[in-house]
Amino acid sequence: MITEAAAVSPEGRITPQDLGIWNDGHIAPLQRITSFVHEHGAYAGIQLAHAGRKASMAVPWQPARVMSDAEGGWTNVVAPSAIPYSENYPTPHEASKADIARLVSAFAEAAKRARRAGFDVVEIHAAHGYLLHEFLSPLSNQRTDEYGGSFENRSRLVLEVTRAVRAVWPEHLPVFVRISATDWAEEGTKAWDAAQSVALAALLRAEGVDLVDVSTGGNLHSAKVPAGPGFQVPFAAQVRREAYVPTAAVGMITAPEQADAIVRKGEADLVLLARELLRDPYWPMHAAQALGQATPWPVQYVRAAGGKVPHREPVAPASERS
Repeated sequence: MITEAAAVSPEGRITPQDLGIWNDGHIAPLQRITSFVHEHGAYAGIQLAHAGRKASMAVPWQPARVMSDAEGGWTNVVAPSAIPYSENYPTPHEASKADIARLVSAFAEAAKRARRAGFDVVEIHAAHGYLLHEFLSPLSNQRTDEYGGSFENRSRLVLEVTRAVRAVWPEHLPVFVRISATDWAEEGTKAWDAAQSVALAALLRAEGVDLVDVSTGGNLHSAKVPAGPGFQVPFAAQVRREAYVPTAAVGMITAPEQADAIVRKGEADLVLLARELLRDPYWPMHAAQALGQATPWPVQYVRAAGGKVPHREPVAPASERS
């Protein structure tokens, strides 16, 4: 179970309401969540994120607009270049070398806090038009220093962040990186694409990344995205096949048979779900039934699932068990 977009700095939030992990005061509340997850036999993951030029915005169920200081917004919005995402978004300031050094440190410190909070997996968010993706894509990165221009330079920050996180994260626990495999730009436009994603994934594998979570888009406001069931799966398959790294597939994967086929055919090693689990929190249970797997329902819902409540011996309080 992975929490999405925990900001590594206050100005790295998308909205003032976002989750954060930029100071030690966040550890105890997050630990309540990981402890609950662990009590039920699951693993807890967290995305480490920085919104970049998409920061200081209103919550997504309101019209897109920049939040004022009085509304909890902020003006120190940072990006690789001073290019706004769209007319409704803030114009960021170009990150200085000192800003970049602080960003790398912020990701590493956030990873340390994530482990202290009990998370088992960290995912570095380098997709969907947020800061790290902004550095990768020529659409948003027009720098002329060692962080802009060539593929090597545009990839530099993502690799520095990955290296810093991997250095502080326990070796036996996994590090994921989420990427957008394409900007969905028109042909001939200088943008981020699948070939560069494959090259980046190979570099990430060499840095000790265990899995690349392959999404698409988010950095080009006018992009025409051919959305449909499983429309991003071919990118996960390509990265897996050509970069020799485990991948996760995402995006409009809703049916158990569809998810099962993706893994069985070797198009990805994992399927990650988000919106479908919001619509149906018991999707894993329904999927297990659809695929002929025996999976016990929580006892209070067994009758609703069409079964009988099993007899269970009472469990002694934890304080009385050895």
